[in-house]
Amino acid sequence: MSSNKITFYQRFEKDILSGAKTITLRDESESHFRAGEAVTVSTYETDRWFCDVMIDSVERIKFDDLNAIHAEQENMTLSELKAVITEIYGEIETLWMISFHLVRS
Repeated sequence: MSSNKITFYQRFEKDILSGAKTITLRDESESHFRAGEAVTVSTYETDRWFCDVMIDSVERIKFDDLNAIHAEQENMTLSELKAVITEIYGEIETLWMISFHLVRS
């Protein structure tokens, strides 16, 4: 596996492992991931490894362009998704949508 790592809040672990969550929206500081890259996944709170994922794509997206499809890929409603992003990043205009699939848990 690559030495690259991404972290998620523990509350998202079950959705990632079940395949219900297939994207993550991040700020520019995490826009360096590339399609085809294997990444280890750990919890944000405790840095505990729980799976490896393969990055499928990384695309820039405007906060205002988020829609129900993105929310479904995050396994939440659009209003929940926008609230979570605002909670984590505050007012943010540009996000990076990282699509991934589970390869090992």
